[in-house]
Amino acid sequence: MGQFHYVYVIDSQSHPGRYYIGFTEDLADRLKHHNDGAVPSTRPYRPWAYRTCTAFVNRERALEFERYLKTHSGRAFLSKHL
Repeated sequence: MGQFHYVYVIDSQSHPGRYYIGFTEDLADRLKHHNDGAVPSTRPYRPWAYRTCTAFVNRERALEFERYLKTHSGRAFLSKHL
């Protein structure tokens, strides 16, 4: 089996209700980047913790799902199901 591609949602532990949706191939490293302040858009809201992660074998499907979650209907899905 090949490498997995992940779509993740992280929640700010310091600012309840603030979350971030992203894509990665290395979950542990990506969360470390967010918590180390290496991502400008998430730096002010550290620390972060995973809410959910979805693994995909197909990279394009993962990117499509990430784009969907960033839409209005995707955010509604996220708040209701994830």
